[in-house]
Amino acid sequence: MLPSDPGPSEADGPEKAGPEHAHASPPDPAGEAPGPPGAPEEAAAPAADPAPAAPTTPAAAVAPAVGEGAEDLAHADTETVRLTALSVPARLIVGTALTALGGFTLWHLAMVFLFVAPSNDISEEYEETVRGYVYPEFEQNWRLFAPNPVQRNEAVHVRAEIRGGDGVRRVTDWIDLTAMDVEEIQHTPLPSHSAQNTLRRAWDFYSGSHDEDGDPIGLRGEVSAAYVHRIALLRLGERGYDLDAVERVQLRSVITRVPAPSWRPEDFDTSPQYDELNWWVVTTEDLPRGTLAQDGTDRGEDGEAADGSAAEDAAEEGEK
Repeated sequence: MLPSDPGPSEADGPEKAGPEHAHASPPDPAGEAPGPPGAPEEAAAPAADPAPAAPTTPAAAVAPAVGEGAEDLAHADTETVRLTALSVPARLIVGTALTALGGFTLWHLAMVFLFVAPSNDISEEYEETVRGYVYPEFEQNWRLFAPNPVQRNEAVHVRAEIRGGDGVRRVTDWIDLTAMDVEEIQHTPLPSHSAQNTLRRAWDFYSGSHDEDGDPIGLRGEVSAAYVHRIALLRLGERGYDLDAVERVQLRSVITRVPAPSWRPEDFDTSPQYDELNWWVVTTEDLPRGTLAQDGTDRGEDGEAADGSAAEDAAEEGEK
């Protein structure tokens, strides 16, 4: 009679037990052998309850998960989808979008490069195309990197002479057009580039095309004067003034030096400096609706001729 194999006992410990029993339960602390004589009493104290063991899983079930799916699950959050895994329509959409984005980027870089680069045959040949693309949204300038950056604030004011219903003329107070632009920009999350620069560029255009005495330099001076005065009329219309009753307008620039910081020794005058222009007689051509009269001086409702004596008187006063 063959002796039967004795089964694993609790005293044998996990070394003699099978794998299933090794993970089934932790050894009983009460069954541990006592420590050597003379050992401190703390060593004989029962150990803390161990953390519960993970549930047993058969080896055959664990092997496929480790070899096939565990790595995929570990990288599921960071793995990108391969282009070959997409359907044909999805590939076409992605390819078209990337091609369009790359083409636009190259076009933008080329236009900006030709705009800022020194004059050459290509930039001269395609000057109209380049300037049409760059202005006004992508305008480039070097003021920030100038050796002497702008150290003053310049504002443009306007006032108007208005004919009342009783025929009496009155002059309005000065209106700060620059402050109107600043207020609109500060309260708009995405202000328009053209809205920020219309008045500023118009005034730069006017200043650069007039001499120190305020006389226009060629045709550019005449065009710039009409342009900046018409912008002023538009702003008056936005403020609620009846432009048909406006006889004349006058502009002035207000220049204020930016004070030096406290650690600088400079001490200069920061009071506003005013430079008033001559009165500008408003004609039909200056109004937003455009030319309604043949000679550009007669004004009336629906293009009908009106008495031009007021404009003539205003012109005579301006000459005086």
